[in-house]
Amino acid sequence: MSAQHPIIGYTLGDQAGIGPEVIKAALAQLPENAEYRLIGKEIDCTPGQPTESTAQAALEHLELAAAALRNGEIDAVVTAPVCKESLHRIGFAYPGQTEFFADRMGVKDFAMCLTGRRLTVALCTTHVALADVPRQLQTAEIVRIGSLLANFLQRTGKPAPRIALAGLNPHNGENGAFGNEEKTLIAPALPLLRAAIPSAEFCGPCVPDCVYRDAAQGLYDGIVAPYHDQALIPLKLIDFDTAVNATIGLPRLRVSPDHGTAFNIAGRGIANPASTLRAFQVALSSVI
Repeated sequence: MSAQHPIIGYTLGDQAGIGPEVIKAALAQLPENAEYRLIGKEIDCTPGQPTESTAQAALEHLELAAAALRNGEIDAVVTAPVCKESLHRIGFAYPGQTEFFADRMGVKDFAMCLTGRRLTVALCTTHVALADVPRQLQTAEIVRIGSLLANFLQRTGKPAPRIALAGLNPHNGENGAFGNEEKTLIAPALPLLRAAIPSAEFCGPCVPDCVYRDAAQGLYDGIVAPYHDQALIPLKLIDFDTAVNATIGLPRLRVSPDHGTAFNIAGRGIANPASTLRAFQVALSSVI
């Protein structure tokens, strides 16, 4: 393998979903300066009708993909959507593919990053109740996520990324009138991040109701967000068709389209492959 001709692996996900068709459509639009390698094999199934067999095949292919990444047989992997409910029924013990790949790669320092054509966000807290966010938000975690985001942006073509730390409270708390996490938790992360990654530019805390618009207009390359919906609502509003989910912190990148299996439209030829195409493009950008 070489950066001049990388090998990008891909899985078909739960093959009763739209994975096979969006993968096929994306592959037809990709450049020829890389090898695109199917991980696992196609199986016989009926579109729109997931079964234990389609879930089992999806899990087996995830295991094969993780092994190929770990062994250096591929440079990055694009994973098509899986049905977590079906996987959990057959013993899948992880919240999602993010945690699965981190575990299989032996990586403890990882995070979920969502990136579209105009917005890239990394999350300090993920699937927790909103009431729990202030208790879980910590300066050390902001520094960890900010560092991972900077490294990801540098790997994908931005050597001096501009990263904003979004505030937690409306208007950044109005100097403590309704929250002081900006002063006590977020602002202290800035000097630590600047010292850790001097090649990146960090600023903040940035007023959350403005910073995503600023980033979409090109002022920032990425945003560190304190909680899930603050980041994903603007991301899906602006970049719904091109957003992808990247597991950052892995030695080799794993990316997936930011949508589900869509069993209800599988096999009808109407699934939009834009997110899958973008996933391949992000994977390629990490190794070329």
